[in-house]
Amino acid sequence: MTRRAVARTLVYLSLIIAALVVLLPLGVVFLTSLKTPEETARGGGALTLPHDLFNLHNYVTAFQDGQMLAAFGNTAFILVVSVGGTVVIGSMTAYAIDRFTFRFRKLVLALFLVAALVPGVTTQVATFQIVHSFGLFDTRWAPIALYMGTDIVSIYIFLQFVRSIPTSLDEAARLDGANAFTIYRKIIFPLLKPAIATVVIVKGIAVYNDFYIPFLYMPSQDLGVISTSLFRFKGPYAAHWETISAGAVLVILPTLIVFLCLQRYVYNGFTRGATR
Repeated sequence: MTRRAVARTLVYLSLIIAALVVLLPLGVVFLTSLKTPEETARGGGALTLPHDLFNLHNYVTAFQDGQMLAAFGNTAFILVVSVGGTVVIGSMTAYAIDRFTFRFRKLVLALFLVAALVPGVTTQVATFQIVHSFGLFDTRWAPIALYMGTDIVSIYIFLQFVRSIPTSLDEAARLDGANAFTIYRKIIFPLLKPAIATVVIVKGIAVYNDFYIPFLYMPSQDLGVISTSLFRFKGPYAAHWETISAGAVLVILPTLIVFLCLQRYVYNGFTRGATR
């Protein structure tokens, strides 16, 4: 009993420490966003409470001067198209690999694995040349094409779920005259809801938080997403940490709300895909 109590105490202690490591920076950013420039200049500690807990002036400044509304619109467009395309391409690819027998099938899987292991930075020069040759540079379609075409992890997630679907369902549908696309659309795809939820959340958060690809392929200011718009605060607001913190809170808040509401789908999706 003593060992069990000590083990339980260590588990809870580690969880508390991990929670503090995650929540403490967020708390500092939130408190700083509510302070006035004078309070920020005086210092007094990162966790010092602001004089007015309902001071929203920094949020108004960040939203208006940072053009956050247009940034949210660009982000939403890229997010919806990229995630939707990833779900369709990933599920179709997984269905084709698992259900069809063709030459070099194992080689294709091996190449997918190799592609997942190659760091994306090492191929950016060639990727940039390809994107520019297609005329996609400085358009919203450049990151969309890259997000949809480089997500190997989603294919493996869908592949684990497709393998758990009995092939007898396919055979029964074929006896009723259904072709391969009909089987995918009416049988396979509806049964992939847990995997779809997992891919949508994981891919959505990755696209929402990405800075490198939008910054490199969309340099125009009117094409800014939330990450690049927040980065532009470093110019006129280089010393105004309260405004930068308010912009950071505006960027973090939607992701945090979505993840807290849908986190069980992430855990359930990965667990079910791994155990079936």
